[in-house]
Amino acid sequence: MKNLGLIKNDSWLEPFRSAIEGRYAYFLQKGNELTQNGKISLSDFASGYLYFGLHPTPQGWVFREWAPHASAIFIIGDFNGWTERPEYQLQRIDNGGWEIHLPANALHHQDLYKLKVYWDGGSGERIPAWAQRVVQDEQTHIFSTQVWRPEVAYTFKINDFKPDTQPLLIYECHIGMATQEEKVGTYREFTQHILPRIQADGYNAIQIMAIQEHPYYGSFGYHVSSFFAASSRFGTPEELKELIDTAHAMGIAVIMDVVHSHAVKNEIEGLGRFDGSYAQYFYSGARREHPAWDSLCFNYGRNEVLHFLLSNCKYWLEEYRFDGFRFDGVTSMLYLSHGLGEAFGSYADYYNVNQDGDAICYLTLANQLIHEVNANAITIAEEVSGMPGLAVQASEGGYGFDYRMAMNIPDYWIKIIKEKQDQDWHPSGIWWETTNRRADEKTISYAESHDQALVGDKTIIFRLIDADMYWHMAVNDQSMLVDRGIALHKMIRLVTASTINGGYLNFMGNEFGHPEWIDFPRQDNGWSYKYARRQWNLVDNPELKYKFLGDFDKAMIHIIRSVKNYPQTVIQKVWDNDDDQILAFRREDLLFVFNFNPVKSFTGYGFLVPPGKYQTVLNTDNPQFGGFGLIDESIDHLTIFDPLYAGEKKEWLKLYLPARSGIVLRKIK
Repeated sequence: MKNLGLIKNDSWLEPFRSAIEGRYAYFLQKGNELTQNGKISLSDFASGYLYFGLHPTPQGWVFREWAPHASAIFIIGDFNGWTERPEYQLQRIDNGGWEIHLPANALHHQDLYKLKVYWDGGSGERIPAWAQRVVQDEQTHIFSTQVWRPEVAYTFKINDFKPDTQPLLIYECHIGMATQEEKVGTYREFTQHILPRIQADGYNAIQIMAIQEHPYYGSFGYHVSSFFAASSRFGTPEELKELIDTAHAMGIAVIMDVVHSHAVKNEIEGLGRFDGSYAQYFYSGARREHPAWDSLCFNYGRNEVLHFLLSNCKYWLEEYRFDGFRFDGVTSMLYLSHGLGEAFGSYADYYNVNQDGDAICYLTLANQLIHEVNANAITIAEEVSGMPGLAVQASEGGYGFDYRMAMNIPDYWIKIIKEKQDQDWHPSGIWWETTNRRADEKTISYAESHDQALVGDKTIIFRLIDADMYWHMAVNDQSMLVDRGIALHKMIRLVTASTINGGYLNFMGNEFGHPEWIDFPRQDNGWSYKYARRQWNLVDNPELKYKFLGDFDKAMIHIIRSVKNYPQTVIQKVWDNDDDQILAFRREDLLFVFNFNPVKSFTGYGFLVPPGKYQTVLNTDNPQFGGFGLIDESIDHLTIFDPLYAGEKKEWLKLYLPARSGIVLRKIK
């Protein structure tokens, strides 16, 4: 066994060498098994969507399904009066598969159909597992598969897109709630109205939630039923492809929030008992149901399930040209306990009998496949336990993700906002939380995502300002609570975004302090869309203070993008003082200085920095960002020579630091 880099780079992992090497060996063994010892590629193996499901042929149509427990299968639909007819009965083929060939005139574009599946002791209507288009009847709310073969298929205009990841600046979004109206938004509306906003704000990637079809809109897309179908509630496949193509033309990468950690329990719409058995795609017995999510857990140890999920990854890359995936619920996959009730206080918690070796192997294979299909693809792990090696190459003993979510950071901000008085916000703690990460793994830092805004929780701005947002957000209105909230909102984002080692993420609307929470229509709220939308009119209104936060976010993103390969630049702490509540650090020619003190401003506060002239390039206290304008940004700051530090090539830079402010200065060469 080669000396894996994961262990070589972290001596604390040496006691767990056998476990790490065992995982790596299992990944290699499973990869050889799936590729027939290299006779085919992993990409060849993961092409099930080209075989299963409905496909046109020169002679007409072919439909295939995998249902080993079934005893008979019929296609029923518009074209046969939804009745079981012999000419629409599938025939059993090898390895639990079923197949039918139909003439060209048997099916037409937009025809609706399902499968009627029989098994020993029962039967049921089913949506095909590999269905690529599923629609819901507006009156009956019943889901059906839809034949989708338009005369003019969408032709991509951008064929050589390569994501900009230096840095990766992600705008997390949800198509349905991206509209201002109280309704479900569409792919086309997002393309026309939201993509231009994202481009103007400077983000170079979007991460779209809830793409895979899901029966219940309020699940936020996390209870998936049809893994190969783009949700029809937002529009057509052509419109989603147009969205992605348009984003690429704007220089924006498109990442999909993919859910392979579990599946909806529904049997008619989903995979719950597709062929009548309980263990076709999922575990049997006690492991079948997720104890916290009311969903089903995939059996990653079954090759047919690996085929399904790996093919799903390739499908979205090839068919829609997504640029990668954010894998949801990775913690739940890694542990037999799903991470529930686990402390994860030492490395021993990552290498024991609680680990799910099959799920770990699947994630590693998925990353290998994704980068085999598209070498420039982006993969991100949403993982809270801190499992070492997630974002380390598989060849070095890792799992192959490009990034992991820095989930400690939003938790930290919520904790100090809730539990600490402003005078107890310690810069040493802020520095630790925003920079504490494994040296060999890139992270996506964020102050808040959609998670922090779901009903029952609060966004950062709502925690800071609360009910005063309803009464005191007019530009000419005075409120100390609003002033505090706006100041800290900017500082929190600036210190989070400026300390990245990989990328930064923002959920749509949070950049301008979108008020209130997210709550999808449900019975308890009268099926209201009031809180499942984004009120863009707030940031567009020059009479409201939301514009200050939106403008600041745009300026902040611009500063970060102005430095070449920003995430790779060395981050050096210049100073922190918990008594004064001052933090300062450098990256290349940028100097970031924060005064978290709620009452004290400092005159002539000194820092030792490389000698030269420094200009202010961003200032949270600027009136255009809702500040008080206490800093004269036209002044160039010259360092002062001190013979004591001549050998270190450092001189004193003395600044005026208003209370609750952050400034960014650039050294002019």
